[in-house]
Amino acid sequence: MKSDNQICRILAEFGLPPDYADIRGLVPYAEANDLINIGLNPFGMPVHLEPEAGKAWYRMHDSAAEDKIILYPLSGFRSIALQTEIIRNKLNQGWTIEDIMKANAPPGYSQHHSGKALDICTDSVKTPDVAFEKTKAFKWLITYASLFGFILSYPKDNPFGFIYEPWHWYFNKNV
Repeated sequence: MKSDNQICRILAEFGLPPDYADIRGLVPYAEANDLINIGLNPFGMPVHLEPEAGKAWYRMHDSAAEDKIILYPLSGFRSIALQTEIIRNKLNQGWTIEDIMKANAPPGYSQHHSGKALDICTDSVKTPDVAFEKTKAFKWLITYASLFGFILSYPKDNPFGFIYEPWHWYFNKNV
């Protein structure tokens, strides 16, 4: 993981205090350094996870397919540098940092850095959209994802202050 000083400099660039993550109850995530390709997202971009999460994804994906449920990986591993660029781009588009921080974790604090977070979509909803919660895929995930070690990270009214993200699942083998 980048040093605490580097993360503090990035937070300062965005006008966030050094204790911002502590205030929100966020924990740091080190960047995964061992990743596997789990396939392409609907837009033809490769998605990577750390190996254990990737193997769990394959098992979950195949089990869903047996139930005629279509699951696609949308986004997996994301570096601290990419997370920083995403936030910069949103700022350049006119977003406020307050609104960005409801939808994106600050660099150094995104579950995607770990290689264990996976944004999931399906054939009818191929973007990170709340409409995903109305799909058969989401209903299947709510029922079965924990059997494969995946948990919904940001349910409605989550304690971290993030928007509801029915597409965002985190692999925790201790589930």
